[in-house]
Amino acid sequence: MKFILDNWMLMTIALASAGGLFWPVLKGATGGSLTAEGAVQLINREKAVVIDVCEANEFAAGHVGGAKNIPLSQLEQKLPGAVKNKALPVILVCQSGARSKSAVNIAKKLGYEQAQSLAGGLGAWKSANLPVEKA
Repeated sequence: MKFILDNWMLMTIALASAGGLFWPVLKGATGGSLTAEGAVQLINREKAVVIDVCEANEFAAGHVGGAKNIPLSQLEQKLPGAVKNKALPVILVCQSGARSKSAVNIAKKLGYEQAQSLAGGLGAWKSANLPVEKA
C-alpha cells in the first residue's frame, strides 16, 4: 500500500496506458464491425447485401464484388430503394472502415437492424486476398 501511495503518479500513468490499450478492443466490440471472413460467410449463407459508401470515383477504382455503390451523403435517401428487405444483413464498406461505421448508424436508423461495417474497409478485404472488381 505504501508503494502505491508513494508512487501514485506512476500508478495513474500505468492505469491510463492500460485503458488506452484496451479502448480499441472495447470500441470494436460494440461497433458492429465485421471481419472480411465474416462478411464472406454472411454473403454466402444469408445473402447479405454489400453497399459501398465511397464516392463514385473510389468505387470505380476498386470495390467488393457485387457491391452496390451509394455514397455516404446519399445513403439515407437511396438505401431503402436499393435494399427493400430490411431483414437481410447489410454489409457497409468504404476504403478504411471509418465512413462505413457512420453508415451503420444511418442504416439502423432506417430499420436495417442487421447492418454491419466491414472492419478495415476495402483494405482489410484486399489483405484477406479476396477478389476486388473495378468498374
